[in-house]
Amino acid sequence: MDVPSDLANIFEDLSKMARERIRTIRPALAIQDKGSGIFDPVTALDHEIEQVMRDYLIARNPEHGVWGEEAGWSNEGSAQHWSIDPIDGTRAFICGLPSWCVLVGFVQHGQPLAGMIDCPQLEELLVAVNGQTLRNGQPVGTSGCTALAEARLSTTDPYLFGSEEAAMFDAVRSAALFTRYGLDALAYARVATGDLDLVIESGLHRHDVDAVVPVVRGAGGYIGDWSGAQDWDGGRIIAAASRELYDEAIAALSR
Repeated sequence: MDVPSDLANIFEDLSKMARERIRTIRPALAIQDKGSGIFDPVTALDHEIEQVMRDYLIARNPEHGVWGEEAGWSNEGSAQHWSIDPIDGTRAFICGLPSWCVLVGFVQHGQPLAGMIDCPQLEELLVAVNGQTLRNGQPVGTSGCTALAEARLSTTDPYLFGSEEAAMFDAVRSAALFTRYGLDALAYARVATGDLDLVIESGLHRHDVDAVVPVVRGAGGYIGDWSGAQDWDGGRIIAAASRELYDEAIAALSR
């Protein structure tokens, strides 16, 4: 099945739509808790961004599916679909921090093929199409770091790990150069731009993953799960500046 030739233009359109909604709606935000057991906020802006993207994508490619974090499926079962996380890092967003992002992935037969990480407050748009990642139209690449001892590591929140996962992550953290927290999807963007080297997270959903996989790959990085495979549904993800660094992180987790 053919991949749309105008993917880059579609991602740019989606970014413009999201940023326009952010400018007009953000001053009047109402915050709700999804009630998932921990504080899991959602705002009117999440819903608005997702809806305007959904309407645009369906109008442009009616045969494609659209799967949004907030409103679920349109045209479920399509071999090609768009995966939308309208605001990744809502906690950061409502605290006025700049690390939240808008994520859209293009998925074919379950595999992420193209994606965007849009960072509106930083005025950065990373788009991965045809195996190359661009930031604001310019190619980017990972640092190429191959050694865990030299790696700048990140995870969003170490308290989101289960007890066994926390011990596994700590084995990597203690071997890495240093660790930064609280970045959400921005951490994957920073692997792609060469400013971080390694991200390890668990408990992710496909909406968190589908956009970042192509972005990391298109910058020359390697991304997979904690077992050395590429199970995007399991929620345990490692993004690394190189395959060598990924393999070393896997080995440290296993210890």
